Amino acid sequence: EVQLSVEEDGGHFACSSRGAFERDKKGFPGDLAWLKFVFGSSAVAALDLVDQHSVTRIVSPSGRAVYQVLGSSGKLYTCYASCHFCTCPAFAFSVLRKNNSLMCKHILAMYLSQATGACQELSVSDQQLASILLAEEEEEGLGTMC
Repeated sequence: EVQLSVEEDGGHFACSSRGAFERDKKGFPGDLAWLKFVFGSSAVAALDLVDQHSVTRIVSPSGRAVYQVLGSSGKLYTCYASCHFCTCPAFAFSVLRKNNSLMCKHILAMYLSQATGACQELSVSDQQLASILLAEEEEEGLGTMC
């Protein structure tokens, strides 16, 4: 089980699991309350995605990287750390349209998996990465994102 750690300055955090969240709900001291306070219900869902190793960093020889997160629905979403964007409907609705969330659970899972080293890594050619991005763009009808 991976534990959450939040530095005093609030600038650093790592990951936890649902088990730690359950302990925190029972009144044990912990930093999960902070994570849930800042990110709401997305925090628990993101921790579940990290625990399930659902986050993959896809990197090309040129240094370009994107993240793909296998959502709880079984659909694969692409996240861009460079511009804080996710292709999921929740990001489009809650973050962009309603502006009532900082990020979706997929982006939070991306950051948490980076912080804990729980992110899987896949190396692909630049051409393969371009194909992945073009396929995502065509599927979602997104146009230029970042």
